[in-house]
Amino acid sequence: MSTAIRTRSSRDYSQLRPTIRMRLTLLYGGMFLMAGIVLLVIIYLLTAQALQHSGTAFHILGGYDLRLSSDVCPQLRQAENIAEFNGILDTCLDTQRTSALTALLHRSLLVLMGLTVLAFALGYVLAGRVLSPLGRITRMARSVAGSDLDKRIELDGPDDELKELADTFDDMLERLDRAFNAQQRFVANASHELRTPLAINRTLLEVQMSDPGAGPDLLQLGKTLLATNERSEQLVEGLLLLARSENELAEKKPVDLAEVASLAIDHVRGEADAADVELRGERQSARVLGNGVLLERVALNLLQNAVRYNVSEGGWVDASTSIDSGYVSLMVCNTGPIVPAYEVDNLFEPFRRLRTERTGSDRGVGLGLSIVRSVVRAHDGTVTAEPREGGGLKVLVRLPAG
Repeated sequence: MSTAIRTRSSRDYSQLRPTIRMRLTLLYGGMFLMAGIVLLVIIYLLTAQALQHSGTAFHILGGYDLRLSSDVCPQLRQAENIAEFNGILDTCLDTQRTSALTALLHRSLLVLMGLTVLAFALGYVLAGRVLSPLGRITRMARSVAGSDLDKRIELDGPDDELKELADTFDDMLERLDRAFNAQQRFVANASHELRTPLAINRTLLEVQMSDPGAGPDLLQLGKTLLATNERSEQLVEGLLLLARSENELAEKKPVDLAEVASLAIDHVRGEADAADVELRGERQSARVLGNGVLLERVALNLLQNAVRYNVSEGGWVDASTSIDSGYVSLMVCNTGPIVPAYEVDNLFEPFRRLRTERTGSDRGVGLGLSIVRSVVRAHDGTVTAEPREGGGLKVLVRLPAG
């Protein structure tokens, strides 16, 4: 019983509250009424003015014989009889009436144009005032980043649809904030819980393999377990980095993309020399706002992929940076196996590899390009890839210039 009464009372209150529909109805209805009243008054004044300016058609002058004088119809003096007088008078009155109506029409059109401009201007201003909370909500939605969810709209004003929308958006931000905080805590805990046992396993294996009494079989088993442990460490690091890089960056600093690419090249130079792969390219200074560590990971992942998935002899990798139309670019091209165009998009998905030579288990864990895409998105950039004629890939990273 009480629930039904509360439901009925809340429904009645929702119908009586100052909703946006009601406010806009009253606003534009009032404006239409005021415009009609103003237009009626102006037309009345213009009509009175037109009739006043038309003057009297004729005056009767006294004397022994009646004489007529008219400033509006001077032809009346020339009338010789009643019939001619009436004809001239009718013609003059028609001309005067037409002139008055024409003047009234012209002035009414001018007034209507002025009122139209004024109505549009007032409507624009008043609509802006009514919808200003919506603009505030939109600006807040744009300013909220994935890692900075502590802002709230906290909209004041009447309890209308916009206030309800703002409160709903604040509740959504609150839930998202709790979800992201839980994700960050999970990443931190997982980072510790997953790295520690792997580090202990690596240490135990290295200690056991350093024993002078270890036999060849034990050493071979130790190498195999070390390789498996290293692969697990790479997988954990990749997953944690992928989880951290999914969010937009809260703090950005100036970073030279050319310097980042040069450091990544120095890091993979030994692997490239061992694989007989030539490293080349022109790196123009290209500054962006972002995280230097994550951007270095982007360049490193692209270069490692380009070196590892290359031809056996005479291969090369070209890493170049440039600036164009407010964007900085990092282009990484390489020789390598032929990549079908329909397979390129799959390479950016986690654990998705090409179903040919690129599936070798000794070439990574399948997260390199996924991390690249996540980091680039966090920097408000784009990454695209296309097959290179003759084999290999062209990967282009575009970031807003800083």
